[in-house]
Amino acid sequence: MKACYPGTFDPITNGHLDIIERASRLFDEVVVLIMFNPRKTCLFNSEERKQMVIDSLKSIGNPQNVTVMIGSGLTVEFARKIGAAVIIRGIRAVSDYEYELGQATANMMLAHEIETAFLIAKPQYSFLSSSVCKEIALNGGDLLNLVPSQVEGPLKEKMAVVAENLKSVQGQI
Repeated sequence: MKACYPGTFDPITNGHLDIIERASRLFDEVVVLIMFNPRKTCLFNSEERKQMVIDSLKSIGNPQNVTVMIGSGLTVEFARKIGAAVIIRGIRAVSDYEYELGQATANMMLAHEIETAFLIAKPQYSFLSSSVCKEIALNGGDLLNLVPSQVEGPLKEKMAVVAENLKSVQGQI
């Protein structure tokens, strides 16, 4: 059975990787789907995010049944297009569940043949998000155990530019 795991992955975190690794054991094929979300401003472009995901798969042994694609539009339509029977979502907290339940219900209305599978985050990742990682990087914090080593350098570089831009703006106020 083919599943897809959609997200912005801006950047991919160790929590995302854990979901990918676990999903790769549950499904015959897992497509990590780099998506555009109009509610989010991404730090990395879609090609950079795709490459970071591909590079990060090394840290979980490069599962042979995992591929990475860039998609746009409705996730459920993309899932249908690639023949995925399941959309995977990670759940960290009740707030994630409430949001994801609404998304899953909408997807069910649009494509009743596609299921949504929720994978619960491991406790050590229950607080972790790409936004948290960006904030930690912006303030010079330690990213150890938060993002794959392949992501740490590019994230710190991008956030150093953001920090410089913030200093320039703050200097003008």
